[in-house]
Amino acid sequence: MDNMLNINGITCAAINSGIKYVQNFSENLSSKDTKKLDLSIIFLKRGTQTAAVFTKNIFCAAPILVAKNHLNHAIKALVINSGNANAGTGLVGLKNAYKVCDLVAKELGIKAEQVLPFSTGVIGQLLPMACFENNISTLVSNLAIDNLPQVAQAIMTTDSVDKVYSEQFKIGDNLITITGFAKGSGMIRPDMATMLSFIFTDIKATQSELQNCLTKAVNQSFNRITIDGDTSTNDACTLSATGVSSIKINDCMEKFQQSLNTVTKILAHKIIKDGEGATKFVEVCVKGGISVKDCLKVAYTVAHSLLVKTALFASDANWGRILAAVGRANIKYLRIEDVSIYLGKVCLIKAGELNVYYTEAQGEAQMKKSEIVITIEIGKGELTESVWTTDLSYDYIKINSAYRT
Repeated sequence: MDNMLNINGITCAAINSGIKYVQNFSENLSSKDTKKLDLSIIFLKRGTQTAAVFTKNIFCAAPILVAKNHLNHAIKALVINSGNANAGTGLVGLKNAYKVCDLVAKELGIKAEQVLPFSTGVIGQLLPMACFENNISTLVSNLAIDNLPQVAQAIMTTDSVDKVYSEQFKIGDNLITITGFAKGSGMIRPDMATMLSFIFTDIKATQSELQNCLTKAVNQSFNRITIDGDTSTNDACTLSATGVSSIKINDCMEKFQQSLNTVTKILAHKIIKDGEGATKFVEVCVKGGISVKDCLKVAYTVAHSLLVKTALFASDANWGRILAAVGRANIKYLRIEDVSIYLGKVCLIKAGELNVYYTEAQGEAQMKKSEIVITIEIGKGELTESVWTTDLSYDYIKINSAYRT
C-alpha cells in the first residue's frame, strides 16, 4: 500500500533548515524550493535493533564511515539531511559528521555512537553546520509517530515524487507491519542498496537476523536497478525492528522475508520510474544462463548501453543495438545459436537469427509502451535474472548538466 503505516516505537520529525540554500549553487532555486524539508530525525524506542548495508564506492561519504562505526552500538536515532552529501570533504567532513551525531545525542539524552547519520546531495561541499546547530532542538521537540511522510519528503533531492510503501501480514491474530521509504532518481547503480532507503517493522528480531533478511531483500531489489550506471558515494539502506509486536521473526521468517522483499522491490521500482528524465520503465530479463553472474552480466550490458537506452527513448525498435550489447557481454560459453530476444511477447531473434515472422510494426508497438520487457534467452540453463532500468532522454542531460548551476 502506498499510504505509509506508522510503526509503533518510532517517532520522527522533519524541518526546513536551509541546508540546500547556503551552497554556491543555491541562488538559482525558486522561493518555493527554499521552503522544502531537508533535515530529519527518526527516534527509535529502547531495544530496537538496526541492520544496514552501505555503498561499495571506495570514496564513500563521511556519514557512511561514521554510520559503519556506530552500527554495532544500540542505535536509537537516525539523522538525515538532503542538499549536501558531505562526500569528498576529507577530515573536516568526518569531524562534521561526528559533530552532527553529537548534537542529536545531546538533545535526545543518548550517546553519540547511538546515532546513525545520513546525507544526500551535492558532493564536495562542507556541511553548513549552523543549519544543524540551529534546528536539532526544534526537530526533537516535534518528534511524533505520524511524521514519517514528512521525512520521506525531506530526504528528496532531484526526486519528483516521494517513494513510500507499507506491507502487512498476519500471524494468528497478530498483525506485522513493514514500512519503508526511499529516495533516488539519478546516480543509480547501487551495488548494495539505493541512494537512501529506510525500512521499519514492529517485529522482534536480533540484529544478525535483520542483517540476513536485509541482505537477501536488497540483492533482489535495490541491487537490480540502474538508471545511469553510477554508484553513489552515499548509498545506504537500513532496517530497524522495534520489537513492539509479540511475534518473533523466527516464528514467521518465510512470511517476513517475502513481505520485506515486496517492500524493497516496490521501492526499487519506484526509483526507476522516477529516473531523471525517464519516460520508460524497462525490465531486462535474462534466461538460460549457467550462473547468476552470467545472467546479470548480460542484463546490465544491455541496460547500460547508451544506444539501447536512446532507442528506448525514441520508441525505435532497433533490435540490432540489443543484439550487439548481448554479444559484447563477454561471458563464457555464449553461442549465437543459443540466443533469442523478445520485446514483450514479440520474438525478434530466434536461435541467433532474425525471426522470419517478425515485423517492424510489431517491434514499434512494443517500444511505444511506457513499460517494456526485454527478454533474452542465452542458453538452456534454468536460471532467470532481471534488472530494471530506464531510457535516456534529453531531460536527463538537462537535469545533470545544470545540477549545480
